[in-house]
Amino acid sequence: MGKKNKNKLDPIDTTMSLGDHLEELRTRLLFALAGLAVGLIICLCFGKYIIVFIQGPYISVMGADTPLQTLAPAQGITSYMKIGLVAGLIVSSPWVFYHLWMFIAAGMYSNERRYVYLAAPFSAVLFIVGALFFIFVVAKISLAFLIKVDLWLGLKPQWTFPKYVTFVTGLMLIFGIAFQTPLAIFFLNKTGLVSVASLCRARKYVLLAIFIVAAMATPPDVISQVTLAVPLYLLFELGILLSYLARRKEKTK
Repeated sequence: MGKKNKNKLDPIDTTMSLGDHLEELRTRLLFALAGLAVGLIICLCFGKYIIVFIQGPYISVMGADTPLQTLAPAQGITSYMKIGLVAGLIVSSPWVFYHLWMFIAAGMYSNERRYVYLAAPFSAVLFIVGALFFIFVVAKISLAFLIKVDLWLGLKPQWTFPKYVTFVTGLMLIFGIAFQTPLAIFFLNKTGLVSVASLCRARKYVLLAIFIVAAMATPPDVISQVTLAVPLYLLFELGILLSYLARRKEKTK
């Protein structure tokens, strides 16, 4: 009797109605947007320093004597706002991902919910690592390659500030999202949609799909595509390893 009442009072082990799910989604979205707004305000206050930071790859390739340009009166401020928004998302990502995973956890049983507590911080860390990986590793290599192509074609690279910001911030987000691959693999395995054995058998098809996705998500240069595809495949293997270790741990209990 006591056990039955305990389960009845445990909201995690009850089935939520559609209305409850929508209310939970609304609440989590409001919290996530509030955190994003705080991150945006903070990053706008330090926007000039963030601009210096993301211009690092450009300056290292082009030199400080070739500054980025603007070609319209409002381009500077609109690019500044875009930088603040993306940087605010990165800064507030632990908070945003926490509420995203809490919404997912609301539809899970208590024995599954423990994985969410691990996934929320891990997801934020992977997102930040992915964005920084692009800035510190990929951006300089990709820009150097694109400049060499321009010079080979007899062109003079004169990039504008808005185009550069769009290029950098867009790929930072793409790399941050792409680095969520291990978690996606892990939860697909935990929900029973795919097994570790089927993931292992599908390696060659996954590798082909990864290169296709990398080609679609990045600019049409080989460097960006490869530098996204290689980490993606390694993260896919990490997802398989995590799934295997989790299944092995369950069998030993």
